[in-house]
Amino acid sequence: MLRWYATTAVVALVLDQATKVWAMGALDDGRVVPLVGDVLSLRLIRNSGAAFSIGDSMTWVMTLVALGVTGAIVWVTPRIRSLPWALALGALLGGSVGNLVDRFVREPGPLRGHVVDFIDYGGLFVGNVADIAIVGGAIVLVWLVFSGIGLDGTKEEQADA
Repeated sequence: MLRWYATTAVVALVLDQATKVWAMGALDDGRVVPLVGDVLSLRLIRNSGAAFSIGDSMTWVMTLVALGVTGAIVWVTPRIRSLPWALALGALLGGSVGNLVDRFVREPGPLRGHVVDFIDYGGLFVGNVADIAIVGGAIVLVWLVFSGIGLDGTKEEQADA
């Protein structure tokens, strides 16, 4: 399972960083590229906060939270014995590290770096590939928890009420 977990994390991280490099080169002139009418387009922004620009004045706190989440994911890694858990946690790890890379290497500096976002969802919010990995991994994780499937792949027995 570790191979699937690591592969998923690395693929998410590499796709995220590669698409951010592309976006900074192709969209840095401020242009918007419509993909699906007004519903989906490409538009480059640099986000100092979290999702929906929450906490944009507290970038360092967002970095510390992301480090904590990343640490928690890595901490449970040895207990993964289930392919769905490996894929979900691998996606979460790759997405989290993808955005953490931005926090450490992008302007205005370490722990305060702005995350590169470029996928505009109908003007509601702008995200990136790391965000897609995080949301996808979180959806699978919630499904696994509510389905009673443990990290080892066994299904918990439901007690009759």
